[in-house]
Amino acid sequence: MIDNQSKDAIKLLKKIIKTPSFSKKEEDVVKILESWFKENGIDYKRHLNNLWAGNKYFNKKKPTILLNSHHDTVQPNKSFTIDPFYPTEKDGKIFGLGSNDAGGALVSLLYLFKSIYLSQNMNYNFIIACTAEEEIAGTNGIKSILKKIPKIDFGIIGEPTQMKLSIAERGLIVFDAKIKGKPSHAAHENIDNAIEKLPKILNWFNQIKFDRVSKLLGPVKTTITQINAGFQHNVIPSEVDIVVDVRINELYDINEINDFFVSKCPCEIKARSLNLRPSSISSNHKIVKSADSIGIESYGSPTLSDQALLDFPSVKIGPGNSKRSHSADEYIYVDEVKEGIEVYKNLLNKII
Repeated sequence: MIDNQSKDAIKLLKKIIKTPSFSKKEEDVVKILESWFKENGIDYKRHLNNLWAGNKYFNKKKPTILLNSHHDTVQPNKSFTIDPFYPTEKDGKIFGLGSNDAGGALVSLLYLFKSIYLSQNMNYNFIIACTAEEEIAGTNGIKSILKKIPKIDFGIIGEPTQMKLSIAERGLIVFDAKIKGKPSHAAHENIDNAIEKLPKILNWFNQIKFDRVSKLLGPVKTTITQINAGFQHNVIPSEVDIVVDVRINELYDINEINDFFVSKCPCEIKARSLNLRPSSISSNHKIVKSADSIGIESYGSPTLSDQALLDFPSVKIGPGNSKRSHSADEYIYVDEVKEGIEVYKNLLNKII
C-alpha cells in the first residue's frame, strides 16, 4: 500500500514531468514548485530559477544540512517511443522525461523537508534547495545561490543512486588539444603534416597512468572522445583538434591534474573549465555512520552531479537508477519514490 504522503509526492512528480524544464529554460517548473511551497505554508526564496527554504525554527547557532536536487532536464532522447512529457503510469512505473533524473529524488526530498519543517529542538537546521542547470553545470544553478543561503556544514544531494550512498564522486576536466602542422596542397611533399603526428600524440594519451588509485573510484581515466581535421580532400590541414575527457578520482586535486597535462602534453592543450572537482567525505562522518547503521551501502560514483560545485562535504543518494538517466522511455518505480522518502527519514533520524 502506498501512503498519502507518497501519493502526494507522485502527484507532484507527474506535474513536473508534464512541464518541460530544459537547462536554462526552467521557468515553468519553478512556478509549480513555488505553488507547492505556498500550498504547504513554507516560506521560500528565489534567485533566478532556484528556490530554497529553511526549516521554520531555524537557529543560526546550529549546524545546517543542505537537501538539494535539480529540476532541469536534458533534451528527450530521440528514441523515446512515448510522449516524454506525459507521465504514463504502467506496471508500477512512472514514465517521462526527468522522472528518474532527478524528479524522484527531488519530490522525495521535498516531502522529507515538509515532514521536518515544523520540528523543534533538532540538532541541525535544514535548507531545501531546488536548483537549475545541473545538467550543464551552469553558473545560474546551485553555484549562484551558495553565497545567498546560510553556511552549510554538509549536504545531501538527491540523484538516482538506488538509495545507495555515494561517498565519493569523480571530477571532470574536458581538454581541447591541438596538433599544429604546415598546411599545403596534397599533391606536394609535406614533412610537417599535422595528421601524421596524430598516432604519436594518441599513444602519449593512451600511456598516461596516474599512481594514486582510489578504492572507491579506481584510477584517473583519460579518454579521447573527439578528433577533427581537414575541410577538403586535396588540402593538408594546418591543425588537428582533439577533445580529451579526464575523469579524476578523489585522491587528486583538479589543479594538479591540469598542471600535469599543460606541462607534459606534447601538443597544445587547454582545459575548458576547472570547476568540476572530485569530491569525497570521510567514512567517519556522521551521515556515513548513520547510513551504515541502517544497512545503506556506500560506494564511489563515476557520474557527475552538483557535488562537483560544492565547497563543503556532501553525499549523493536518491531513488532511481542512474543507468536510466538520459535514456529513451525514462522511468522510475512508484515504490522507489516511497522508499526514497522513508530511507531519507531513517537516515536523518539517526542524527537529528
